[in-house]
Amino acid sequence: MTTPDPDGPLAEQLLRFTRRVHRIQKRHLQECGLGVTPAQSRLLRTLAHYDSPPRMADLAERLEVVPRAVTTLVDGLEASGKVRRVPDPTNRRVIRIELTEDGRGALRELHGARRSAAEEILAPLTDGQRAVLGELLDALIDGGGERRC
Repeated sequence: MTTPDPDGPLAEQLLRFTRRVHRIQKRHLQECGLGVTPAQSRLLRTLAHYDSPPRMADLAERLEVVPRAVTTLVDGLEASGKVRRVPDPTNRRVIRIELTEDGRGALRELHGARRSAAEEILAPLTDGQRAVLGELLDALIDGGGERRC
């Protein structure tokens, strides 16, 4: 006989909610017509936080993905003119990734798409409920070290 899992229904709700958030964000990204995937959108947003163009390894670390995944994302964004590879001024073996003007424009549009998605997701909540949700999410995001199976 298995012991009932008191957190099972909550975990299922979180997974269902996460899938809903991804679906809504993906739809809003498609509606803005930039031809950017959610992963590419995340890379563009991450790039915008750097003061100077980062190395691919820096991006991989920040995004918590393998470097090969960053290469694929950069290839797609470079082909669409949103980023470019530039040589490192101090080490010619190092390549850095920078946003283009087109990439900056895409970021502005992506920001609007993310805002619209957030409005849709949060529409059922009152201002008070949103404040409580924000506190709860902060507690979950900041809460303790990661546990492994």
